[in-house]
Amino acid sequence: MEILWVLMAAIMIGAVLGPILLRRRGGIRQVAPGSPDAADPADYGFARQEELDIRMPGPDRDLLDVLDVVQQSQSWKAASQLLAGTEVHGEVRWQRVQAFAGAASLELQKRPGGVSDQPGGQWLRVWRAEAPKDAGGAAVHAEFLVQQAWRSSTSGTDEFRIILEEAKEACAQAALLSPGDPVPYIIELSIARGLAYPREEFEQLWLKILDRAPAHMGAHLAALHYWCEKWHGSRDLANNFAEAAAARAPKGSLLSALPLFAVYEHLPEVNLVRGFYESETVTKAVEGALYAVHSARPDDPMLAHVRHLLVFFLVRSERWAEAMNQLIHVDGHVGALPWTVSSDPAADYAVYRALAVGGYEANGGSPATLPH
Repeated sequence: MEILWVLMAAIMIGAVLGPILLRRRGGIRQVAPGSPDAADPADYGFARQEELDIRMPGPDRDLLDVLDVVQQSQSWKAASQLLAGTEVHGEVRWQRVQAFAGAASLELQKRPGGVSDQPGGQWLRVWRAEAPKDAGGAAVHAEFLVQQAWRSSTSGTDEFRIILEEAKEACAQAALLSPGDPVPYIIELSIARGLAYPREEFEQLWLKILDRAPAHMGAHLAALHYWCEKWHGSRDLANNFAEAAAARAPKGSLLSALPLFAVYEHLPEVNLVRGFYESETVTKAVEGALYAVHSARPDDPMLAHVRHLLVFFLVRSERWAEAMNQLIHVDGHVGALPWTVSSDPAADYAVYRALAVGGYEANGGSPATLPH
């Protein structure tokens, strides 16, 4: 128990003093604020912590513009038009469905409504009422219900199950409205985890996704949770699932990075093993993810997800220059693992970024030596 308190104290200190790191060849130590020796992330053009966007892992200007229109006007039509023009089988449609559902869910959380005011996210309810055959609206509604279940109720309770059962019906409706669309089935993966689908039923669901989008990275990440030890599988089952996906990954696919996500999902809560992040298992998964990043299309919408997780592991492994090479591509957006599991994603990310900058400069790096 004492070790846990020490670790918690260290994390808190790191969160406060993370940006105040001395550039000292061969090592890092904390210095006073304003010290001329302090490493400054701003020297690299990185965004200030308060400017970091926690909504998405990377930029999607069209989505942000439409979200602003929808939330300011409380009209669903711009969202419908954007989804209608988004390729059905790609990663972008899935991310946009999640974003619209998340926006509605957070609005409802902030404004649950009452006698004299309407609840937040009313535009989504109007969307479903006015355009019941709109496939995009049906998918957003299904994902909204899933997020509501996980956000507003406790796993295993009657309320949780009731919301997820409703979400399951919504997925079925969305699938009927858009034959061949993998998104309703990807949404159902979270329902399968929450309702503890038997493995045979889960695998039947997974086959429907593979038939429609066999290399869909977002779908694989959602399915991986089911196979993890903390849900309905084990470390071995999760690793086997990830490694099999990586082995059959087509050229340029980010599925080669999936084993790193499996490693992350099974990190020990307290690591007392020296050199854990330099172990063969972690190193192999990191190298696979780096290979995936280098091979992927620069505009792959899932690329930022992999880069963010690489930042976490590369900093932990003290591979400072490689961490910096990932940071220059993702800085400004932090809506991805591992930051999103924190109560303050921007602060968590900023600590790791400061450590990367400090380590990079402690070993002779500078803004001039960092390739862009």
